[in-house]
Amino acid sequence: MIGVIVSFAVGLVLSMGLTPVFIRFLVAHHFGQFIRQDGPTRHLAKRGTPTMGGVVFILAAVVAWLVGYLAIGSTPDWSSTLLVFLFVGLGAIGLLDDGIKIRKERSLGLHPGAKIVGQLLVGSLFAAGALLRPDRHGVTPGFMEISVFRPTVASLAFAGVGVGAVLFVLWANFLVAAWSNAVNLTDGLDGLATGCSIFVFGAYTMITVFQNIQSCWGSTVNVAACYPTRDPLGLAIFSAGVVGALAGFLWWNASPAQIFMGDTGSLALGGAFAGLTILTNTEFIAVVIGGMFVVITMSDVIQIGVFKATHKRVFRMAPLHHHFELKGWKEITIVVRFWLIAALFAITGVGLFYAEWASHL
Repeated sequence: MIGVIVSFAVGLVLSMGLTPVFIRFLVAHHFGQFIRQDGPTRHLAKRGTPTMGGVVFILAAVVAWLVGYLAIGSTPDWSSTLLVFLFVGLGAIGLLDDGIKIRKERSLGLHPGAKIVGQLLVGSLFAAGALLRPDRHGVTPGFMEISVFRPTVASLAFAGVGVGAVLFVLWANFLVAAWSNAVNLTDGLDGLATGCSIFVFGAYTMITVFQNIQSCWGSTVNVAACYPTRDPLGLAIFSAGVVGALAGFLWWNASPAQIFMGDTGSLALGGAFAGLTILTNTEFIAVVIGGMFVVITMSDVIQIGVFKATHKRVFRMAPLHHHFELKGWKEITIVVRFWLIAALFAITGVGLFYAEWASHL
């Protein structure tokens, strides 16, 4: 547990301390956010607010992860190394996207096709790595079995290992794209995506710590309820570092935000969330844990689908948080209420996870 605690503390201190330094750098170089003209008019006042803040908490989380390992006198394992690669890789794509927006002074950045190709490349390398390098127990970070709380009897390798590997890569890329875009959509109000992500990664810190305690290769574990997750301690150290880094960033990102995370941060967080669901074998319960992201994404899907079919709008504006803005709610009211809902989703997900484990006793 000491590595988890140290990782959280280092992430918090680094992020809180480095963010104002990065803000001054961005302001000095006029690296500010450009606001879409068709959004709520009150957002136009945010034009010029420094963006690309994800750089700070990505750096803080990675350093925290490394220091967390130093604290336990060990070196990073393969599973968390893959997760960091996914986190940083998608963050780099987002950074390129943000950089183009700033350089061309528009709210649209990297070409959608190029963005998809970049995500596919990073996601495929992550997925391939998850099926390689089995540990001394013969376990790889990724499993071809379909998982809710743990691997089930249903497998992607129903027609052979080759087919299973291809389907696993496709499945991993779908999750990476889905969650990274979900977090990106949520990042529309000051502190909204940051706060929601704290609850999500906090939930996964608890889950991975519990999986480490109940590992199938522990000395006092109940075999009937154990988890075959590879390297759960490393995943816990990483998750705790992200929570700490986000908490430090939220100090400056809360309304009124002095800096935005940008696509740099939202894509990285979504990718890391997807990676955690895959490596902990919790792909489907993640829909509950990250329920706020799901609700916001579905509001966008519903709005577009209904409008194309009927030319009528379900919401005044999508995603959902903008609907409430146009209804006259204050931004801070929307953010805090959505945080509360995100916390309830995360708590419910962890509760269901524990209940499933208890059912095997």
